Amino acid sequence: MSNAKNLNVKCAELGRQLASVRDQEGKPIEEKVLNAALAVLEEQGPYAMFLYLKARHDKVAKPMSEKSLGFLKEVFGEELGKANDILEAIKELAKDLDKLLFARDLLRTALAYARYHVKARGEGAA
Repeated sequence: MSNAKNLNVKCAELGRQLASVRDQEGKPIEEKVLNAALAVLEEQGPYAMFLYLKARHDKVAKPMSEKSLGFLKEVFGEELGKANDILEAIKELAKDLDKLLFARDLLRTALAYARYHVKARGEGAA
């Protein structure tokens, strides 16, 4: 039971980090980017979400991917130790459907927390 609490806290921390992402011009991430990422994650999965971010929101894709990769490495440990890229990490997790779905659930929770952090700051205007 304490592991679930710890993972929830880790998701909240990742959410805070994602909400603090800024683009190259110093502009904070917009709530609509988080909403879109969450929608792609729900419909298509983690790989598609990070690909979408890279294609459509390149200014924030790199820091979001780096923070998410660090989080997934912390959760899954050795299994992702050699992955240097978020897409590589997702491919590794995809070898085991349960792990991939678990990662998707954790990322979904983190994105929800990120949205709440952005709203709390009042910077979430879409």
